[in-house]
Amino acid sequence: MSVDKDIYVKKTIKIKMNRITESESLYNDLDRMTTSELLLSINQEDQKVPLLVQSKLPQIEKLVDAVYQQMKDGGRLFYIGAGTSGRLGIVDASECPPTFGVPHDWVVGIISGGDRAIRKAVEFAEDDSMQAWNDLAEYGLNTQDIVVGIAASGTTPYVLGGLQKCNEEGIPTGCIVCNEESPIELQSKFPVAVPVGPEFVTGSTRMKSGTAQKLVLNMLTTAVMVKLGRVVGNRMVDMQLSNNKLVDRGTNLVVERTGLAYEKAKKLLLDKGSIRAALEALK
Repeated sequence: MSVDKDIYVKKTIKIKMNRITESESLYNDLDRMTTSELLLSINQEDQKVPLLVQSKLPQIEKLVDAVYQQMKDGGRLFYIGAGTSGRLGIVDASECPPTFGVPHDWVVGIISGGDRAIRKAVEFAEDDSMQAWNDLAEYGLNTQDIVVGIAASGTTPYVLGGLQKCNEEGIPTGCIVCNEESPIELQSKFPVAVPVGPEFVTGSTRMKSGTAQKLVLNMLTTAVMVKLGRVVGNRMVDMQLSNNKLVDRGTNLVVERTGLAYEKAKKLLLDKGSIRAALEALK
């Protein structure tokens, strides 16, 4: 999928002029507010986000189905983003192995500026329109995979350039943005655009925009993993047994499903290494 250059230029200008995530806050004199007033106002804005996400469920459904189709055939899901958006992608990707027991390379989060940018901003890294493709190439990206760009503004050069190159190479693309009709949305085959409106602190997209992106990411990977069979009933049967709490949770599930005594269930679970394997051993 490609975008006509003239259309792209016009859209870019439009977003620069009317980018809603950069609009003036609906609240004035924040520095004069009491603690109670600050918290109430932030909470009032936050309450708008889930309803806006709900209005975009048809878009999210298309993205989920696209990711599922790629992954069920052996493909991988890649996130590319900068700043808060990049960090949210990394958080979502990093939670998939412990939650669903999938390999670490099934869902990969990439941030502009590299791993050091996870904790500390790397100046101007997001302005390099070629670097995302270079970062993706290190993973041997191919047409079985799918790449989702995350950018509140919908204009981040790092993300936009990466998606453009993916389209040229025939790699499916999606996005999660917070401005409608942005260049990144136009470059994505499966876009999700949640226009959350002005932030409480003008331009601070780690707030409502970040919340919207996190909600969509939760829905995306959870729905995909359920469809891939990584959840049975409502339980995480493939979760990693990486601490005592999770071992206890898994043991209780084995007890519930089999009627075994707790200690026997725990031994079976640890011997087999996963809830799924323990349950299958008793079939």
